[in-house]
Amino acid sequence: MSTNQVFRRAVFTVAAVGATGLLTSGIASAHVTANVYGDEPQKGGYGAIVLRVPNEEQDAATTRVELTVKPEYAVSSLRTKPVPGWTAEVVKTTLPAPVKNAKGADVTEAVTKVTWTAQPGSEIKAGTTEYQEFEISAGPLPGNVDEILLPAAQTYSSGKVVNWDQPTPEGGEEPDKPAPTVKLAEAAGDGHGHGHEQEPESASGESHGDDAAAGTDDTARWLGGAGLAVGALGIGIGTGATLRARKAGAGK
Repeated sequence: MSTNQVFRRAVFTVAAVGATGLLTSGIASAHVTANVYGDEPQKGGYGAIVLRVPNEEQDAATTRVELTVKPEYAVSSLRTKPVPGWTAEVVKTTLPAPVKNAKGADVTEAVTKVTWTAQPGSEIKAGTTEYQEFEISAGPLPGNVDEILLPAAQTYSSGKVVNWDQPTPEGGEEPDKPAPTVKLAEAAGDGHGHGHEQEPESASGESHGDDAAAGTDDTARWLGGAGLAVGALGIGIGTGATLRARKAGAGK
């Protein structure tokens, strides 16, 4: 097999693997998910969480997204990051009986719902090519669970409502309409948890700038490594061609 054939086969393999990864990623992210950009929020601390909502209806746009927070989590503070073209409403509910939070305080009123509503022209467009992200900062987070479940309801312009509220069994297959979940890390030794006694700036703000820079740096290194590998292969091919040309000239 010639060097050129080897090179073409290697390029084809890399492209195929990359395409497969992209397709798999698309399939895996085709439902509403809760994401954390940076360190996992800690039990008893505050956390910045990003709800990612893809549109899945070919003939209808997403006009409303509703996130439910379980009362037993005793989350007393929740803020939303403004999303252009969308309004947000945070609902607090008076609890039938006080619930102790991770810091031992009695919570009598807890956040139970967050609703985002699109203004005309700002909906997540019909089809499967767009998504929107809705960011919240909440806490103190519960200290007696390893992850929090955040059921979401997605309303379309057709009137259809899709409830993403099915828990994923431990060690089992993901259900058809999985509820967004966020894992919680163990609290730090000081007992305050991530974010300590105050809310984080933002999942995409300065508090996670180092994480964003690290991600960019890793990507740059990967691309740089790939470029060097391709460059080295190109040099090898060029050197081989030069040597063959010299041998051919010497034999004349």
